[in-house]
Amino acid sequence: MQKKRNNKKKSQSNFAKLSIFQPNKYKFKKKCPLSIKGAPVVDYKNIKLLKRYVSENGKILPSRITNVSQKKQRELSVSIKRARNLGLM
Repeated sequence: MQKKRNNKKKSQSNFAKLSIFQPNKYKFKKKCPLSIKGAPVVDYKNIKLLKRYVSENGKILPSRITNVSQKKQRELSVSIKRARNLGLM
C-alpha cells in the first residue's frame, strides 16, 4: 500500500512540472529558400519565381509563411511591384 501511494506522488509531481507556457525545446529554423547555394536570383523578369510568392488574390505572401529572410523578402516585394508596373504579372 505504501509503495502505491509513493508512486502516485511521483507521477503527480512530474505532471505538475509540465506547463503550457514552457518554451518548445525542439524548435528548428528553416533555411531561406532564396539564400541557399544554387538558389535562383530574385529579379523582376523571373515571373515563374515571383508567382510562387504571390497569393491567388495577387497579394505578396508574408515571410513567416514562405520562410524567406528579411533581406530577400524586401527584394521579392520590390521585384514583384516592378513586374506589376510593367504588366508582366
